[in-house]
Amino acid sequence: MDIPAPPPALKVVSPYLKLAKEYDKRDAVVAYYCRLYCIQKGIATDSKSPDCKAFLFKLMDMLENTKKGQVAQGIEAVANEIVGQAHMEAIALNLFSFADQEDRKSNFSKSLVKSFYSANLLFDVIKQFGDVSEEIALKQKYAKWKATYINKCLQTGETPVPGPKGSEFDGAEFSSESSIPGGSTSGAAQPPSFPQPYNTNQTPYPPPAASYPSPSQPSASSYANYPPAASYQRPTHSEDETPTDTGTPSSGLGPDDFQQATKFCKYAISSLQYEDVSTAIDNLTKALRILKSNQ
Repeated sequence: MDIPAPPPALKVVSPYLKLAKEYDKRDAVVAYYCRLYCIQKGIATDSKSPDCKAFLFKLMDMLENTKKGQVAQGIEAVANEIVGQAHMEAIALNLFSFADQEDRKSNFSKSLVKSFYSANLLFDVIKQFGDVSEEIALKQKYAKWKATYINKCLQTGETPVPGPKGSEFDGAEFSSESSIPGGSTSGAAQPPSFPQPYNTNQTPYPPPAASYPSPSQPSASSYANYPPAASYQRPTHSEDETPTDTGTPSSGLGPDDFQQATKFCKYAISSLQYEDVSTAIDNLTKALRILKSNQ
């Protein structure tokens, strides 16, 4: 998409527009939601001055045309926000996991900085769907801090301290009172100031966990009644809500359990849209494990 540079008053959206451009050929769904977030953030920042209004209207028109084309191709993640949210969360978490693993291996580089930086931006984009989970909020804070910390070390010639040994980030080393390199024991809750965008010639993205070809079904007519992108209002979906008490005996499951199970079900739906059966089964198995844990 040939999008003009935003006016000075809307420079706040520039990193997200840049990220969208990087994803145009890699993942059209991510590019779409990055630009949709730019519109929402732009409206909240300045929608009254003539130059900002003109920029936002042009971006809206371009995004609406993009959406029509993607819906015509059967890309449900653009037409259905539930599927779209699951897709965006999976992409953001996958990028974060890649950066975290590279950090733990001490593979420090500008590319690693940009991976953490881009993951932070994607976590921002996810917020257009509503409040994020505690897991995502913590990982975003960690990604933001890591991008700043590693970048500063590379600039000063210091050797960054890698994340602790282990296969997966669990937040313990960041949310606890233990000492954190580059900051005080309370520094985890207050990351340093956010770094500026980095050299986009460095590839920040991990190899995709699975191949996601554009599905051939369903047809565009299936989405004929979906609200136009110009409305930019998130519809209420009963499937997206935490299950409520139906009067049946307590299962021992808490709100967090239901939230986690719902998340894995969303991931499964997104995987099925791209005919990725193994990933769908894996996520459904995780959801069932949670639901059966306290039965």
